[in-house]
Amino acid sequence: MTDSTLRPRRSVLYMPGANERALEKAKTLPTDALILDLEDSVAPDAKADARKRVAAAAASGEYGYREVTIRVNAPDTVWHADDLRAAAEAGPDAVVVPKVDSPETVRAVERALEAAGAPDRTAIWAMIETPLAMFDARAIAAASERLTVLVMGTNDLAKELHAEHVPGRAPLLTGLSLALLAARATGKTILDGVYNDVQDLAGFEAECLQGRQFGFDGKTLIHPKQLEPCNRLFAPSEDAVAHSRRIIEAFDQATSEGRGVVTVDGRMIENLHVEDARRILALAGAVAGR
Repeated sequence: MTDSTLRPRRSVLYMPGANERALEKAKTLPTDALILDLEDSVAPDAKADARKRVAAAAASGEYGYREVTIRVNAPDTVWHADDLRAAAEAGPDAVVVPKVDSPETVRAVERALEAAGAPDRTAIWAMIETPLAMFDARAIAAASERLTVLVMGTNDLAKELHAEHVPGRAPLLTGLSLALLAARATGKTILDGVYNDVQDLAGFEAECLQGRQFGFDGKTLIHPKQLEPCNRLFAPSEDAVAHSRRIIEAFDQATSEGRGVVTVDGRMIENLHVEDARRILALAGAVAGR
């Protein structure tokens, strides 16, 4: 299996857990991962039925290569404990936990999952979406080996900051940067937040490009029409793959000839460039395998 940091998570699509048709449709969509949602998209009186439906879907094994996760309700809600027990029994690829503000929240979720018999393969994805979470992002990311992914909750973060949603996301850049630093410092995957206007594909593509340039591994999505541009922009381009191959070939040749200086396309190449080139090729290979 590909290393978890290189597993393709370009596109991660939220699907409403109360909608049987949506759960069925998800089996055919070209998304790298699914978040079967029990939180925001499910009304309070539909939570129990949605929980059963989502648990059955996650346990079905009918989603092919797609990574299947369950988003439970937040730790301070009456549904959280039952959600965790149901998720543990279903054994999805991961449990997505909203409103994670501290390392203790991660550890409490881990204890609850283990007590309920969750398989070792069921990871924790922590949603960080408050100012407190931004400041504690590194400690949250390092709180458990079971935690493998940080998920940006940019809508809630903007709300907490009293910030406006503007092109370029200037009000959120500090939080995005802190979260990225935390993910990279602890070796975890990190996913960018959602883009709300499903009709504005040009704006969506611009935000995908920004997220990729920042260093995010992929993006969470709210509509299937966002899948194609997201998958395209978060995958290595043909030019990037070709350039990476030239770097590795040039470096290997220089090493075999005992040369200490390597240039590719007029630029000096060091070990760090070679490591990144290998990462790009590994990701491209994993994407191609889909």
